[in-house]
Amino acid sequence: MKKILNKTSQILVYRSIRFGYFLLGLGMMLVLWHLLSIPTDGELPGPLQTMTIFFELVLNPFYDLGPNDKGIGNQLLSSLARVGKGFLLGSVIAIPIGMLMGASKLGMNLLNPMVQILRPVSPLAWFPLGLVAFQSAQASTVFVIFITSLWPTLINTAFGVSSIPEDHKNVARAYGFSTFKYVTKVLIPYTLPHIITGLRLSVGIAWMVIVAAEMLSGGVGIGFFVWDSWNALSLERVMSAILIIGLVGFLLDKMFKSLQKRFSYAS
Repeated sequence: MKKILNKTSQILVYRSIRFGYFLLGLGMMLVLWHLLSIPTDGELPGPLQTMTIFFELVLNPFYDLGPNDKGIGNQLLSSLARVGKGFLLGSVIAIPIGMLMGASKLGMNLLNPMVQILRPVSPLAWFPLGLVAFQSAQASTVFVIFITSLWPTLINTAFGVSSIPEDHKNVARAYGFSTFKYVTKVLIPYTLPHIITGLRLSVGIAWMVIVAAEMLSGGVGIGFFVWDSWNALSLERVMSAILIIGLVGFLLDKMFKSLQKRFSYAS
């Protein structure tokens, strides 16, 4: 019992220290923000001005007064829905292709040049192709998310499969594992931490890209909200939206980080 209490105390102290560092970093960011806003004579809103608008937005997030006047909650849900669709489609395609590339030299030689050519293409360069293919700005936004969230998951999956130790493969051969049993008992368990790392990177990219894509597509979404606020010359709303985008991205990253720890062999 005493050991359990000591361990619990150590965990609480560790978490308190981490939270303290978090608050310190947040405080430093707010101070820097305030200092940068001083020379602009109010053109760049400071933390206090922004927080007033920020709380107005989050206290009534789901109002709907027409196509161009929706609450920040509605905007976020719309963006998250598009990110979810594109991210899931990308994951469904990226994981099997990554496994094929990692498990087969032929697959790697055939597919890797294509991956390396398409991967550096700017996300917004895909938007016009999406418009031509789908004749819809909203579907084009999902397409941009899909195509840009492919690569981290695909590359990490391929790396994980290709790095399976020979000892694991030899044991599978010695016990006469079928292809299905090898995949379910060796390949997927060993590769899963790498896959989750790829998914974590992909969802971060997807959330970053959605803002730019929605600025082009219009309609409803957090990116459109930023652009519409800029056109209305409301920098306080723009800064508030930036804070909300950052907080949602932080929460998405924490979610996948928890999954990463859960399935990590080091944990």
